[in-house]
Amino acid sequence: MSKKILIADDEPNIVTAIEYLLQRSGYEVLLASDGEAALQQVERHLPDLVLLDVMMSVKSGYEVCQRMRERPEWQRIKIIMLSAKGREVEVSKGMSLGADYYLTKPFSSKELVAKIDELLGTPATPGGA
Repeated sequence: MSKKILIADDEPNIVTAIEYLLQRSGYEVLLASDGEAALQQVERHLPDLVLLDVMMSVKSGYEVCQRMRERPEWQRIKIIMLSAKGREVEVSKGMSLGADYYLTKPFSSKELVAKIDELLGTPATPGGA
């Protein structure tokens, strides 16, 4: 059974590119375009990993991360925060709220897939980036 990854980002171009990349790497992909929708998707589908944009409408990625870490049944879900904000203070905030990794945009698709494979304990996929 393939692992489920939720992409929570409000930038359609980024979502489309990452969705294609992850599907090609063998992952099942779920989508959310704001923080509230992300929490609903987590509740409904219990993904293995969430790619979480920091700056989204309704609830920020920071809020979503914090809410996810408050729920014991969601502790196993890995969180990678994505942001154009790469200053030390933003990275520290994301990590202190419980993110497993923080990736600054723009990022390498190869780095993203490698980090996802590492966090999920899945072997690198031949069709991957």
